[in-house]
Amino acid sequence: MAWLVAGTIGGGAAAQQIKEVPAAPAAQQTGPIIPDSDFNAALPSLTTDQTQPETQAQPTTQPTATTAPTPQTAKAGSTASTLSVQPPSPRAPPDAPVASDLPAVAPITDADLTAALAPLSGFDSLPLEASAIPATATPPQIDYDTVLEGLPKAEIGRFNDLSALKAGKGKAANTSMVRARANEDEALVLRLLSSDGYFDATVTSDVLTLNKASGAKGSGRVQAHLMVVPGKRYRLGQIQAKADPTVPPNLILSNLPMRTGDPIVADQVLAAEANVSVVLPQNGYPFAAVKGRDIALDPDTAAGDYTLLIDPGPRSRFGGFRSAGKVVFQPGHIAVLTRFYPGDLYDNRKVDDLRQALVATSLFRSVSVEPVKTGVMNPDGTEQVDLLVNQEKGPRHSISAEAGYSTGQGFTATGTWTDRNLFPPEGALIVTGTIGTQEQDLGVTFKRSNDAERDRTQTDGILFDHTDETYEAYTATLSWGVSRVSTPIWQKEWTWAYGVNLVASHESQDPTAAPEVFTDYYTADVPLKLEWDKTDDLLNPTRGFRITGQTTPELGLGQSSPSNLLSTIDASIYQSLSPQAVLAGRVRVGSIFGGSLLDLAPSRRLYAGGGGSVRGYAYEALGPLDATGTPTGGLSVNELSVELRYRIGSYGIVPFLDAGQVYSSRLPDFSNLKLGAGIGGRIYTNFGPLRIDVATPLSNNKRDVAVALYVGIGQAF
Repeated sequence: MAWLVAGTIGGGAAAQQIKEVPAAPAAQQTGPIIPDSDFNAALPSLTTDQTQPETQAQPTTQPTATTAPTPQTAKAGSTASTLSVQPPSPRAPPDAPVASDLPAVAPITDADLTAALAPLSGFDSLPLEASAIPATATPPQIDYDTVLEGLPKAEIGRFNDLSALKAGKGKAANTSMVRARANEDEALVLRLLSSDGYFDATVTSDVLTLNKASGAKGSGRVQAHLMVVPGKRYRLGQIQAKADPTVPPNLILSNLPMRTGDPIVADQVLAAEANVSVVLPQNGYPFAAVKGRDIALDPDTAAGDYTLLIDPGPRSRFGGFRSAGKVVFQPGHIAVLTRFYPGDLYDNRKVDDLRQALVATSLFRSVSVEPVKTGVMNPDGTEQVDLLVNQEKGPRHSISAEAGYSTGQGFTATGTWTDRNLFPPEGALIVTGTIGTQEQDLGVTFKRSNDAERDRTQTDGILFDHTDETYEAYTATLSWGVSRVSTPIWQKEWTWAYGVNLVASHESQDPTAAPEVFTDYYTADVPLKLEWDKTDDLLNPTRGFRITGQTTPELGLGQSSPSNLLSTIDASIYQSLSPQAVLAGRVRVGSIFGGSLLDLAPSRRLYAGGGGSVRGYAYEALGPLDATGTPTGGLSVNELSVELRYRIGSYGIVPFLDAGQVYSSRLPDFSNLKLGAGIGGRIYTNFGPLRIDVATPLSNNKRDVAVALYVGIGQAF
């Protein structure tokens, strides 16, 4: 039996009829089930006014056949509607509603289609809250083991780090996932072996499920099995470089650390090529470039002939300077910062040093230095290259602060405001203020860095200071000085300083006296300093020695201010005992020649005690005492210290022993030494170690504190 559908689209009285007709036997089927004329007559006219009701469509005439009773007739409503012809559907149940029982549908008119849409503001635009999704059951999972056979031991570590199977930690959703991981590891093994000289290696993998019935250990688990046949390991044969001639002729091959017979290991080949790329710019070839390599493998001998393809570029010498960007320094001042001269053979280490010196000025947001070809040839056949300095001006002003604490001296905090380039080039104005338990000061300094030569500094300043320690003093100092100093970038063997100071002070020997008696002192002095440094590090030396000598002639400018000569020598030595341990020692001696002890201003005498001196004792507490028990200072001093600096990573522990004394005689006699012992901690940073020391005095003087604490930056000496 077949279901046929015939109907009209529109508002006819009989919109659709469904009839059941018997299927004619195939042998008797000679024409269409519905004649074309009847089908075409049932189609609506395209010119019919859809707004007017149509006349009821007449039932089509069916071919001559026995017609079964109609199972259901669907009628359209009396109002105009659109009816789509549906495919045959099963017979409706007896109690199904007929079309006449359905509610009427309002007609759709053109006015409805052209009407303005409602504004979006009238709709609730808040997203629907996601309904709680119940937790799903744990996805299926299988356990698997990874079995690796035949891989050389040297590669096992790298395989474990990079393996997809190992990364899965023996868990997978199914065996297909295990198979995919095994395929990844096949490719991984081939890459590892070829990078280590095994170019004929083969790898096969299989995923097996161990039979539970066997009862063997691990039965029922999945096993990913990788079988490796590494084959022969290839070694270097002939080694050569394909390049233009260099000076000296063997510059490339002598700096290519590869030898015939060595395994062809990718990391070692790349490292050797990188070494050539580094050495050539250090020896006059700033534009050298590695273009590639050829390795011809011979399977019969398991050897590979290596050829380095490199373009050394022109051999060059330093020329001039060029500036670009937001310029801070003109070429003339850039030349002051160099450690080479025009005409010197090009060396990129000196170019890197120049860039670091530029960065150290703190005047740049960013700065770079690169060689530029000029095409100008020198008489020896080398080419002159200029250095292009790309500059990006940074902020001129800065504010900094630092703080410290030590028993006896108390708390000290210092703040600094700096205009780093008020008077170009590198003419800085610095305002400094200190607030402390025993000291307060305010100073203004003009400082010109890299004055005429690198690391030569000229300073002019005025300082107002109040000190209330073993004496009380109000001091004004007008100073001028020139120095050549070491920096972390360029640690120099010899450094020096000299200058002139005009000092006026209002001082009292005994701050506790009532009433306190003050004396005015006026002096002019010429400090001279020379240092010999043979250590391996400026801030944290581990070997070598350092000797500093300082002498200061002082000229008294009044009856209360005698003339004298102050001289001190400070020497330290460092010996590495192991990569972690350093033994360090220090000795300091000093003397004043000229006026008597009581004629000298208290601030001009020698003192000892406290951090950086003899730890465990109060600041400047050693030496002769007056009738009230207050230290008077002395005419000579000696100090000795020894430390064992043991470092573990970024931390360190430092047991130490200090000794020292101040004397009223002009020369120290090393008698009655005061000892202090303790232990310190170090936190090593990129700007030097942070120091925390705890010490105790090894004496029975009731004036001494039981434990003293010192905090600062840098080693004690």
